Amino acid sequence: MRKLILNTDSYKTSHWLQYPPGTTHVSAYIESRSGKTQQLVFFGLQAFIKAYLLTPITAADIEEAEAILSAHGLPFNRAGWQHILDVHGGYLPLKITALREGMVVPLRTPLVQVQNTDPAAYWLTSYIETALLRAIWYPTTVATNSREVKKIIAAALEKSSAASGDQLSFKLHDFGARGATTQEAAALGGMAHLINFAGTDTLAGLMAAREFYGADMPGFSIPAAEHSTMTAWGPDREAEAYANMIAQFGGEGRLFAVVSDSYDIYHAVTTIWGEELKEKVQNNGGTLVVRPDSGDPKSVVLDVLARLEKAFGAQINAKGYKVLPDYIRLIQGDGVTPKSIRSILEAMLEQGFAADNIAFGMGGALLQDVDRGTYNFAMKASAVKIKGRWQDVFKDPITDQGKRSKRGRQVVMEDFKTVSIPAEQDTLAGDMLETVYLDGRLVRELSFEEVRENARL
Repeated sequence: MRKLILNTDSYKTSHWLQYPPGTTHVSAYIESRSGKTQQLVFFGLQAFIKAYLLTPITAADIEEAEAILSAHGLPFNRAGWQHILDVHGGYLPLKITALREGMVVPLRTPLVQVQNTDPAAYWLTSYIETALLRAIWYPTTVATNSREVKKIIAAALEKSSAASGDQLSFKLHDFGARGATTQEAAALGGMAHLINFAGTDTLAGLMAAREFYGADMPGFSIPAAEHSTMTAWGPDREAEAYANMIAQFGGEGRLFAVVSDSYDIYHAVTTIWGEELKEKVQNNGGTLVVRPDSGDPKSVVLDVLARLEKAFGAQINAKGYKVLPDYIRLIQGDGVTPKSIRSILEAMLEQGFAADNIAFGMGGALLQDVDRGTYNFAMKASAVKIKGRWQDVFKDPITDQGKRSKRGRQVVMEDFKTVSIPAEQDTLAGDMLETVYLDGRLVRELSFEEVRENARL
């Protein structure tokens, strides 16, 4: 599945026959043409390079591709791929330049630019579009959406919280692994979320950040119940199931979450947690995180908070908002979207509850409810070199001006102004598109902490 020679759209295998005679180089760029925000968090290129571009193609790959594509009904550029194997050892003769990952970038700014370095491989720039564009749009979209949620939560904390320390990093937890289409999607999306937050249950994202960006331990989780472990005790022993959670996971400085809506969330909060197990909750030494998991998110959260306040009390902080005792908190993990998070937090603050009291778990809306059209990503050829001279290429469809593409080899200046390189020049001073990959080598490598720092609010 990671064989680059077949990691493309079928129709692209015929494109080597379609360029004008004398074409030696093609330059293309990736950008987001529009979206619901004005900025993006660029992410994912280094992971793609390490996963796909540092492994050379082989003679066996060429044989397999020829057999498959011929049977598939398409021409195969055997001579072109054999040239790459013979002259470049199987590594792709490409130069990829890019902004620094984690950068917060205005829409319509080139994030990545690609150009072949061998005149015989003029067709390679567009051949790699399918794999490269997919590698950029998905993690960039998840990182951007996650950061937008971070802004929402940060604003609520700024208004209502008087606590010191870093709460924000743990306010949005990644619950999305099971809702992702594949393990690789979970890895890329989960890793993108970890740019902004440190809470995750998506182990694939954790491991991707370690493998591709040298992270040590970029995310954390806590012991948590699911319905199977609670309902296994039966309705009559629900209190015993909860007491077991305290016994197993309570302790000084420890946090643990208990899903409490298997039968009746209000009975669980008021009677079991608030009466039968009240002393155990108060004296367990750690923090119980109650998790409702059904019903209308906003109304359930408000009802549960009110019942927890009645059972355990609350203090008024320096900003005039109610905060539950440190030993009990709430996490909402059902029906969580950016819109519902904003709605819940606004309702909480209206009812006098600080944002300290709650964290959120987001699943499908975080890792799966996105597509290439969310920010209208595209990779477009913008310049070709024919018979020794660069010339601009572009598209400008009369039926959709939003799809108008940029002309020429692109340069992104410090203020994110985009200009093109004159035909007679090779570079322009001040370009923020730095060489990342060159002819099989990773030239620039960023750590995960550097990416996080670039994306910091």
